Amino acid sequence: MAAEPPRDGADAIQDAWRRELPGVPVESIGVVTRIWWAAKVFGDERRRLLANLGVDVATLDLLSTLRRSGPPYRMSPGELAEACMVTRGAITQRVERAVRAGLVERTTAGSGYHARAVFLTDAGNALLDRVVADLLVAEDRLVGHLSPERRDQLADLLRELLAGLGGPSLTGQVGD
Repeated sequence: MAAEPPRDGADAIQDAWRRELPGVPVESIGVVTRIWWAAKVFGDERRRLLANLGVDVATLDLLSTLRRSGPPYRMSPGELAEACMVTRGAITQRVERAVRAGLVERTTAGSGYHARAVFLTDAGNALLDRVVADLLVAEDRLVGHLSPERRDQLADLLRELLAGLGGPSLTGQVGD
């Protein structure tokens, strides 16, 4: 069995609150604080890598959502907003930026501005292939110190935690 990791700042915070507020449950600090800290490390690394690759988190979310939808990589703005867990206004802004960059195209009804469907262009697909491959390699390095068994265990525990929180179906990616 692996040695227990050394105590860290979350342990010190938990100990301090246990001392200052006897009788108040402080055990959540060990979980929640470490999740916040890990999310910051993961988010900072993702933003840094994406900046180096010339794409922002919101554009990656849009392109990835379209790609994961499968051929023909086409969704309505409403479907995109729901899948990305953002408002329709936010999707409209994301789509407009991606159209200007040549990464997606939109179909409209008649002469109206409002998109009926948004789809990936060849340039969007190519960018996404390069960015996602680089991103997944970088993120694999972030958890590489964990054995495959521990990664699976952690993924199962986080899935259980999220299921117990009872929020909406989480399908998008966290950006900020």
